[in-house]
Amino acid sequence: MDVDLIFKIAAIGILVAVLDMILVKADRKDQALLTGIAGLIVVLVIVLKEISGLFNTIRSLFGL
Repeated sequence: MDVDLIFKIAAIGILVAVLDMILVKADRKDQALLTGIAGLIVVLVIVLKEISGLFNTIRSLFGL
């Protein structure tokens, strides 16, 4: 298993958490929410790319 993927997701999570705390303290709760949603979308795109690679590997393995 590729550990870099886990580190990327963890780094994005830490970055979003820090930005969320800073924005909430600055009374920018709406921007904090948008930052969290953007972080979630970025992680989902990364995971979907990995799942796509998995399906391509399975397809080539079975010759489909």
